[in-house]
Amino acid sequence: LIFVHPLSSLFAKENLNHMSEQQLNLYDRLINEPSNDWDIYYWATEAKPTPAEFENDVMAMLREFAKNKKREQRLRQPDLEYLFEPPR
Repeated sequence: LIFVHPLSSLFAKENLNHMSEQQLNLYDRLINEPSNDWDIYYWATEAKPTPAEFENDVMAMLREFAKNKKREQRLRQPDLEYLFEPPR
């Protein structure tokens, strides 16, 4: 699955290594079940309500991440090397 917006990839880079197995399963379901990647973006930014089946702690984490309280510049996808880094 390729995301149309860097939000999901940046979220993954920052959070995957810290998630529980249950959260990883929820995240996997989130990124693989919806047929439109933009839906995830709209739910995360609260432009559209999240369907009940995806309303969980991972979606709450993604919504919080989307608020960008640190005002980080998030204009591009992260490099994929983070997938091969050991957990911190």
